[in-house]
Amino acid sequence: MQQFSSTHWIRRHAAKLAIVSLALVLMAPLAACGGSSSSGTSSGRVNLTFWSWVTGIDKSVADFNSSHPNIHVTVANVGGGTTEYDKLYTAIKANNEPDLGQVEFQLLPTFETTGSLVDMSQYGANSLKDQFVPWTWNQVSIGNAVYAIPQDSGPMAMYYREDIFKKYNIPVPTTWAQYADAAAKLHAANPNEYITDFPPKSGGWFTGLVWQAGGQLFGINGQSWKVSINNPQSQQVASYWQDLLNKKLVKTELDFANAWYRDLQTGAVATWISAVWGSGTLSSNAPQTAGKWRVAPIPQWQAGQNVDGNWGGSTTVVFKNTQHPKE
Repeated sequence: MQQFSSTHWIRRHAAKLAIVSLALVLMAPLAACGGSSSSGTSSGRVNLTFWSWVTGIDKSVADFNSSHPNIHVTVANVGGGTTEYDKLYTAIKANNEPDLGQVEFQLLPTFETTGSLVDMSQYGANSLKDQFVPWTWNQVSIGNAVYAIPQDSGPMAMYYREDIFKKYNIPVPTTWAQYADAAAKLHAANPNEYITDFPPKSGGWFTGLVWQAGGQLFGINGQSWKVSINNPQSQQVASYWQDLLNKKLVKTELDFANAWYRDLQTGAVATWISAVWGSGTLSSNAPQTAGKWRVAPIPQWQAGQNVDGNWGGSTTVVFKNTQHPKE
């Protein structure tokens, strides 16, 4: 088990920024693949705008700008997640999107279907394939077409309140069966406390759990989409959580909302099945619980397994409206 602390969060955060920096650095050589016909400034420098909500990414971009004097990237934080996406959809309709944008893996197909993304394979993007783990590259490519460069990923884990588990003498679960047993014991000991929250509108979270169970909701079959929402693994995950819901052993607050933050702060929930970026959410929104959280591997469907899912993770896309696609 690993203790959660501010130092731990900084290390996690720094790693993410390093990956973002790597993505920017890897994209730079694409400009050289076909020369540059971009107008840029009178000094020859190309100016690009990058929409992103990652805290501290401006520092990574500053490093990139320092090492690439002929390209200057300006970061604009227009809001995180859905807020940025809504503005991007509006910008796409108005042909006024930025040069670059941060798009999470699960939203990438939606943006690709708008026809607004540059296929970077024509600028040599496939030469970068071996610098990423296969599944992340599969998320950004269709056949030989490459519609984004991976930024980071979100391996899942279980954050838990060590003090609550010790208070009620409940072992930290390592399997989903043990997790359900811990949920029953905790709620029986204190009806005001729950093992966790089941966020009813968090599709990315649920998809990550299906992933861990070995299921895949969507895929490609030749030139067509393959949809398998009701695959056996998806039904297994849904049935598991439905059982906890029927027994009223989990809460059902919307995640990343005020009531949900309050539950994290007050101890109304004892665990959060999240991704590695979750430590930043806890430190920022539940400061009174600092030092009480620990992190453990996500529970397994079978004892002794070591299988993970993914929730989140982002990419950098280039929009067709840019005047500098090669850069």
